[in-house]
Amino acid sequence: MGPACHHGKFACRVSLLLRDDRPMITRIEAARRVGVPVLVSALTVVEAVYGKMDSARLHWLLSRLQVQDVTRADSITAVQLLSDAGGLHGHKYAIDALVAAMALRSPAPALVLTSDRDDWSRLCGDRVQIKDV
Repeated sequence: MGPACHHGKFACRVSLLLRDDRPMITRIEAARRVGVPVLVSALTVVEAVYGKMDSARLHWLLSRLQVQDVTRADSITAVQLLSDAGGLHGHKYAIDALVAAMALRSPAPALVLTSDRDDWSRLCGDRVQIKDV
């Protein structure tokens, strides 16, 4: 985890945590040790869970994170982000835009861990820190 994580909040890839990905778990635990809140969108939880899922593990995992609700303001911001990014639209971008809106409303600096740097750069520019995972 980069030093920027020690100063703000960051969002994580829930799908990696559900697959017991050691590097992601290490990042989460390191953040927790230094008091950095680890945020995840309620939408991301739904998106990340597929196939057979151990319900007890999911509940335990979510107890270690701060699950954030999507607000009306997030929806408005997401629409603007999509428009500003060149008119992106549709399901492919909707959840990312909502999560981007949530990251932007978090106190800076916000760090987002993602496998899709391109979309995030288009949505947020340099207003959030983006780290590939």
